[in-house]
Amino acid sequence: MSRLVVVTGGTRGIGAAIAARFLAAGDRVLAVGRADCDVTDEAAVAGFFAAAGPVDVLVNNAGISTSAPLARTTLADWHSQHDVNATGAFLCTRAVLAGMRERGSGRIVTVASTAGRVGYRYTGGYTAAKHAAVGLMRAVAAEVAGTGVTANAVCPAFVRTDMTAESVARIAETTGRDPAAAEAALASASPLGRLLEPDEVAYAVAFLAAPEAAAINGQTLVLDGGGIQT
Repeated sequence: MSRLVVVTGGTRGIGAAIAARFLAAGDRVLAVGRADCDVTDEAAVAGFFAAAGPVDVLVNNAGISTSAPLARTTLADWHSQHDVNATGAFLCTRAVLAGMRERGSGRIVTVASTAGRVGYRYTGGYTAAKHAAVGLMRAVAAEVAGTGVTANAVCPAFVRTDMTAESVARIAETTGRDPAAAEAALASASPLGRLLEPDEVAYAVAFLAAPEAAAINGQTLVLDGGGIQT
């Protein structure tokens, strides 16, 4: 049976790979970009989901990233990280949750990060926001336990996306390394020893969203080759 799947940040990178996987499985997919719905805008989110209809699977994938030592992290950067990475997930989850509970089925998966499980230097705003996103899924999971609805998170290491390419460029600029060496430095941050591909994250999301995954609730699936063991 075809499901309605909403993927925020679904027009490029990880989100586009997630949308493509669900489409290939025969689901109806709304791949949402910022032009379609600003996930930080309460009214915009409410309007979008009211028009979308009953959502069977919500993938909170919209996200942004900046990096700086905490002493140089501006309040504006702090707020923007939380607005998109945490508040956006909250608003979208809240918009679909009542309907899922009424129907007795639904899957909510948030694309977080290994930074949602551990701390990394120079990522105070991002790490705190991703911890918040993981905590949100755990709290929702506790609320919906036994209802047929599940809420989980995937926590990948660095993924080959435009966002990571921007991180590589920043590292190259600030350290004087060439881009290949800068990418290798990111890849070495996990035992995997390479960047993840977007399709690998999409597979994990589809797994948690599967009807057969009804017993998996409130979990964080870490994709880093074994560095963080849960």
